[in-house]
Amino acid sequence: MKTLREYIKEADENGVAIGHFNISNLEALHGIYNAAKKLGVPVIIGMTEGEEAFVGMDEGVALIREIREKDNYPIFLNGDHHYSFESVKAAIDAGYDSVIIDAVKLPLDDNIALTKKCVEYAREVGQRENRDILVEAELGFIGQSSKMLDTIPEGVSDATMTTPEDAKSFVDATGVDMLAPSVGNVHGMVRGGNPRLHPERVKAIREATGIPLVLHGGSGTMAEDFIECIKNGIDIVHINTEIRVAYKEALEKSLKDHPEEVAPYKYLPEAVEAVERVVYDRLKLFSGIK
Repeated sequence: MKTLREYIKEADENGVAIGHFNISNLEALHGIYNAAKKLGVPVIIGMTEGEEAFVGMDEGVALIREIREKDNYPIFLNGDHHYSFESVKAAIDAGYDSVIIDAVKLPLDDNIALTKKCVEYAREVGQRENRDILVEAELGFIGQSSKMLDTIPEGVSDATMTTPEDAKSFVDATGVDMLAPSVGNVHGMVRGGNPRLHPERVKAIREATGIPLVLHGGSGTMAEDFIECIKNGIDIVHINTEIRVAYKEALEKSLKDHPEEVAPYKYLPEAVEAVERVVYDRLKLFSGIK
């Protein structure tokens, strides 16, 4: 099977993007995988530090590896938003396909140093174990909460978007494989509507860096913004809040409709189906499937 790097390159050449969806439990994984399988497209499963503390790092690796090997399917595991070298190292050692070092809150020099250290470790392990481990970094603040928001997070504005010059300097200094810039996106979903994205900034950053770009905070974004950003250099799109909301609402309805039911396998399928519907629609859009 091709590596994640090869699938990203293929997506880029075809002008499409790979969907990245987070899980906190087995039900979410079922919903995501069911949708991807119906469309026949590669998919990335993400686990943040909080999610992997709940699911289990080794357990997450085992689940994804089992699906990939049993079904010969291009499904990959990413360590989403890891904040320390120790956390990144643990994900790499556990067998993750990729990991994100998120050091945007640190001074720029410290962010560069930490990111470079993570990249060097990934290369060392990759060479030793014959693995292609990708390291992604975030540059530019877009908030930190995958939840419903009343307002745009403080510190997120057009004035603080990532510049092509800063992106190029950062990539050159760290050797990172992928970059998640700030281009008008925010983590979470703003109740009044998410801000519009800036595809022209995506294009400028892609031309300056020459590496795959990742769009974080995709939940709640308008379809046309996705299409334009993918056209201009986004190769991976992250969705989390949308599937969390869909899962919660479907579960609440299922429990309300079946108040006497105590068997989880009888009231959870509706939540799985709700996740599947969201992921299916997003994957169709990202993959350019009509």
